[in-house]
Amino acid sequence: MTRHLHPRIAPRRSTARATTWWGKAWVRAVEESAFAHEDLAGARKLARSGRVGQIAVEEGGYYAAVEDEGGMVTVAGVLPVLDADGRATLVEVVAAEAGRIAALMSGELPHLLVEHADEAGVELLPYGGELGSACTCDAWADPCRHALAVLYQLAWLVEVDPFVLLHLRGLAREELLARLHEREQVPPEHADGDLESALDAALRAARLLELLDDPDSRVDHLL
Repeated sequence: MTRHLHPRIAPRRSTARATTWWGKAWVRAVEESAFAHEDLAGARKLARSGRVGQIAVEEGGYYAAVEDEGGMVTVAGVLPVLDADGRATLVEVVAAEAGRIAALMSGELPHLLVEHADEAGVELLPYGGELGSACTCDAWADPCRHALAVLYQLAWLVEVDPFVLLHLRGLAREELLARLHEREQVPPEHADGDLESALDAALRAARLLELLDDPDSRVDHLL
């Protein structure tokens, strides 16, 4: 399992709302998961305050410490991961169109990539009910405002780097790049077959040239 610890996000004065279409989709899921508008308002304030610690992301989960008036609490969240077939399908979707991996590397999430993945049965962007969480605070709501604050900050991370979303879904950057590299390689058995075919063609061509140089040879059937 690959775990990545993201740098702590400094305090922000603005509302710091999502600006990309995929960031807005993430925020919509966060707000769908909340029980009350008051929880969201408190979470946004907490997320902007700089009191959320570094967020650790791994396949299917995230963790962070959050400080508030009552002290320090720990948030642990989950997001369903793609199964083996889903991960394989996602690799094929990324590889299906030139420029998609370059877009991801530059911090973009192509809309058609997500759309085609969805058509293939692979959902990347979450909905509210998928954002499970637990917190060491004593709030009855799930998610509590601490978990919502971490989820808001995750939206900012996902906006800057869509690989964070793929990582949460079970396909870390390193694994995706490795699978794409393997996909581009010619399997050894195919490479051997190609070599044998090329060698056979060369031998046939050489034999044909020999026959053409012999005036007594009948080569009409070979032309």
